[in-house]
Amino acid sequence: MGKIVVSENISVDGVIEDATGDEGLGRGSWFTWITDRDREEWAKTEIAEAVGADALLMGRRTYHWFVARGWTTRTDVWANRLADVPKYVVSSSPLEGPDWSNSTVLKGDVVEQVAALKKQVDGEIVVYGSGSLVPTLIEHDLVDELRLMTYPIVVGAGGRLFGETSLVKPLRLIETRTIGSGIALLTYQPVQDA
Repeated sequence: MGKIVVSENISVDGVIEDATGDEGLGRGSWFTWITDRDREEWAKTEIAEAVGADALLMGRRTYHWFVARGWTTRTDVWANRLADVPKYVVSSSPLEGPDWSNSTVLKGDVVEQVAALKKQVDGEIVVYGSGSLVPTLIEHDLVDELRLMTYPIVVGAGGRLFGETSLVKPLRLIETRTIGSGIALLTYQPVQDA
C-alpha cells in the first residue's frame, strides 16, 4: 500500500505560494533570505527525498511549473530521478506543452483516484506544491505524512497550505531536523482514531 507524503516549502506563517519569487506575488524569493549553506543542505535533502520516492502526485499547475522551469530537459541527478519516477497529475483537462516522461493524468473523482493510486503504488507517493490538491487530500484523510520545510520568514500574503476543514485534523510531530542553519524540516503524521 502506498503512502501519501506531502512535501512543502512553507513559511512560518503557512504560505506555500511563490517561494521562488517568479510567480508574481511580489514578495521576492525566500531563497534570498537564507544562506548558501542553507540552500546546499536544502538541495541535498530534496534530492534524497526524490531518490526515496516511488511516485510523484501533483496538480496540473505544479506539473506545469516544473515543465516551465526546464525539469524535462535538465540532466542532473535530481532531474534525472524526477524524470524516471512515475508522475500522476490530477487534472480535469489534458496536459499542454512538452511532455514530462512517465506522466499519467488522473481523471474523474480526485478522492477515488488517489485512493486507488495508494493501492496501486507500493511505497512513498510524494506530493510537491499542489496548493489546491493538498487540502482535498487532507480533508479526506488521504495524507499519511506531512514534511514541512519551514523557512524562517513571515511572508504576510499568498496562498497558504491549510484552509478550513470539516473536522479537526490532529497531527503528531515525528521528527524535527535543522537544514543548514535556518530552515526547520518538521515531519508530522496524522493521529489515527483521535
